[in-house]
Amino acid sequence: MQKNEFVVCNCCGRKFFVQPDKNEMEIVHVEKEWGYFSRKDTTRHIFDLCEECYDKWILEFKIPVEEKESLELL
Repeated sequence: MQKNEFVVCNCCGRKFFVQPDKNEMEIVHVEKEWGYFSRKDTTRHIFDLCEECYDKWILEFKIPVEEKESLELL
């Protein structure tokens, strides 16, 4: 991420001002390059989700997200 840029949540459309050294709002950034034999062969999907939309999304999972506590904060 570049310095002082805006990130838009692909789910709700809210715009967030992100500074790498001051992350007040956490954003989930996903990049997936689909391989051969998938229906999305050689396509790359990129999206961002705000924490609120991420929380709503994972509630729909059949198998809950595994959570582990981090002992060190960066």
